[in-house]
Amino acid sequence: QVQLVESGGGLVQPGGSLRLSCAASGFTFSSAAMSWYRQAPGKERELVAGITSRGGSTEYADSVKGRFTISKDNAKNTVYLQMNSLKPEDTAVYYCKAVAKYSGVIIGGPYWGQGTQVTVSS
Repeated sequence: QVQLVESGGGLVQPGGSLRLSCAASGFTFSSAAMSWYRQAPGKERELVAGITSRGGSTEYADSVKGRFTISKDNAKNTVYLQMNSLKPEDTAVYYCKAVAKYSGVIIGGPYWGQGTQVTVSS
């Protein structure tokens, strides 16, 4: 049974930092590409950051480049999103997504977590 469990969300003031975690189970995490998405009220879900299975390549939305960092710990089956210099427009529910791969071929997913709320407000 695949599970993605996000944690680390909360209320933070503008300019502050949060670190989101996504603990994964039920699939071979070391072979999975992972990403973070977010969805603000009334808006579509959007890609925030992504990382390849071994962590060798990352991508970011233009709106978070230089402020957010995605990382992957294959030993702990966990992906992180370090968010610095947070802005009110970063307020959203943040979701973890996994795509299981084998030799570069998608073999499962996408799998989604339940989301964690991030609110940036003074």
